[in-house]
Amino acid sequence: MAPHISCFFLVAFFSTGCQVITSSGQRCIEKEANKTYNCENLGLSEIPGTVPNSTECLEFSFNFLPTIQNTTFSRLMDLSFLDLTRCQIYWIHEDTFQSQHHLDTLVLTANPLIFMAETALNGPQALKHLFFIQTGISSLEFIPVHNLKSLESLYVGSNHISSIKLPKDFPTEKLKVLDFQNNAIHYLSKEDVGSLQQATGLSLNLNANLITGMEPGAFRSTVFHSLSFGGTLDLLIIFRGLQNSTIQSLWLGTFEDLDDKELSDSMLEALCEVSVESINLQKHHFLNLSPNTFHCFTSLQELDLTATHLKELPAGIVGLSKLKKLVLSANKFENLCQISAGSFPSLTHLYVKGNMKRLELGTGCLENLENLQELDLSHDDIETPDCCNLQLRNLSHLQSLNLSYNEPLGLRTEAFKECPQLELLDLSFTRLHVNTAQSPFQNLHLLKVLNLSHCLLDTSNQHLLDGLPALQHLNLQGNPFPNGNIQKSNPLQTLGSLEILTLSHCDLSSIDEQAFISLKIMNHVDLSHNRLTSSSIEALGHLKGLYLNLAFNHISIIPSGLLPILSQQSIINLRQNPLDCTCSNIYFLEWYKENVQKLEDIEDTLCESPPTLRGVRLSDVTLSCGITAVGIFFLIVFLLLFTVLLIFAVKKFLRWKYQHI
Repeated sequence: MAPHISCFFLVAFFSTGCQVITSSGQRCIEKEANKTYNCENLGLSEIPGTVPNSTECLEFSFNFLPTIQNTTFSRLMDLSFLDLTRCQIYWIHEDTFQSQHHLDTLVLTANPLIFMAETALNGPQALKHLFFIQTGISSLEFIPVHNLKSLESLYVGSNHISSIKLPKDFPTEKLKVLDFQNNAIHYLSKEDVGSLQQATGLSLNLNANLITGMEPGAFRSTVFHSLSFGGTLDLLIIFRGLQNSTIQSLWLGTFEDLDDKELSDSMLEALCEVSVESINLQKHHFLNLSPNTFHCFTSLQELDLTATHLKELPAGIVGLSKLKKLVLSANKFENLCQISAGSFPSLTHLYVKGNMKRLELGTGCLENLENLQELDLSHDDIETPDCCNLQLRNLSHLQSLNLSYNEPLGLRTEAFKECPQLELLDLSFTRLHVNTAQSPFQNLHLLKVLNLSHCLLDTSNQHLLDGLPALQHLNLQGNPFPNGNIQKSNPLQTLGSLEILTLSHCDLSSIDEQAFISLKIMNHVDLSHNRLTSSSIEALGHLKGLYLNLAFNHISIIPSGLLPILSQQSIINLRQNPLDCTCSNIYFLEWYKENVQKLEDIEDTLCESPPTLRGVRLSDVTLSCGITAVGIFFLIVFLLLFTVLLIFAVKKFLRWKYQHI
């Protein structure tokens, strides 16, 4: 049985299925039909009776369980995920998990373990993911793993382990991840590495171990999916130890709190005897970078040179003709032509993000990259009055372009004509000057995602978004509309394929009833952080199954006539609106309680009026809205008037009848 993702997300990246929820008050919170419970940080010293036997996913971290034994979890036989982080566990006795045959993931992170019985893990035959991070252990011998034939990942980071050598009976048949980061491993021998050879395609993490020695050829004839030596002071030691090994991904970068390390051509020579597809060298410093620096990297597919103090790459670089992905972020280029793109004819992904100087795009600097599919030039202070055909010349296969967080860009008609295959275009937080009445995007017939958030666009231009027949996701967050109103005629009307629309923070006060009439297949609309009232809901009357975000608006009373529109939606968020909880809003309040399963963030969906109910959750409001004394008075007056009129009418009729006999 696979673990649940939300429960597992904070401790590793594995596919899962249940959702982590937060605890409130002193009770465990249940979700997913008695299968998922969160009892985090409640000061508990035992599993409460409110957690049913059918529980599969239990978040029990930050409680108090100094000793756990075979009765602690015995009734929870269906457990597949158990998180016991920081429960002050010292002792784990015999057969503790003997009843948990389906246990898939066990998290014991940050517990000061002193003793763990040999039979403690005999029960969970299906255990795949085991976490012993920051438990104080100094050897893998402490962990009784001889019975864990299904083990796929073991995390033992931030301990006092000094050797990666696995115990004799350690199960490696299915092992894929072994994480030793931030331990006390300073030397690696052939014998140590040899104990891992039965684990094929292993990802071994040795980051932050400050390795000072390695037996030459220690990794000879080994095959790894990934190896991480981040923070190692002397990379030459690592290179010599990796001779004649095969590695798919090699991480050799360093970290912010360590000094940049200098690399020379002679040091990289040692990699000529290593078969590697991907290398990360972030935050190192190259000495005298030459065309031959990477001549050993003939089979390299990916190279990450983030923050390596590069000002330019020499022309005619040898060895990188097969390179597919190149990361040059956080360097010091002044012009995009300084990356010598012609040296990478096979490149499909290029990232020059967060350049440390204002980056000039130049003209045709990337025209040799005819296979380029993804380009990230965000956070580069790029500014140009005429973007982007000259700059992106010959990039006819480009599918993803990120120009977000730059300086003002001027766009003309068909500004991206050179990139007709674009599917994703991100221009968020870049001031755009559209220098034409026509759409700058009109040749992008395959574009699916367009992010124009906070671009300060002229949304009165009816043709702004013309020519985007395949667009599915549009983000216009932070762009104002004329007079705070989206009229019937607006630039959205041409987007018949749109599914997701974001209009948050647009200072909207109203939406015309026909504003979205041509958007017939939308399933997600974000109108949060505006000044909308309930009348704008009418614009959504033709849509069903929406995720509708109306949070942080000015909605007070929702008339009964609008409730059918809300009823046909899937999820609705009304948090932080000045909602009226008086009898004037009784029909909505009754609908709210009957449809609470549709509502999101109900904990923050509160009454604003009357003052006596301010801050109370709508789901907790109970009103008695019978006829009041004032209502009775008006009813009596109405009945008296009606009776008088009736008598008068009868008399008039009888008089007319006798006059015509």
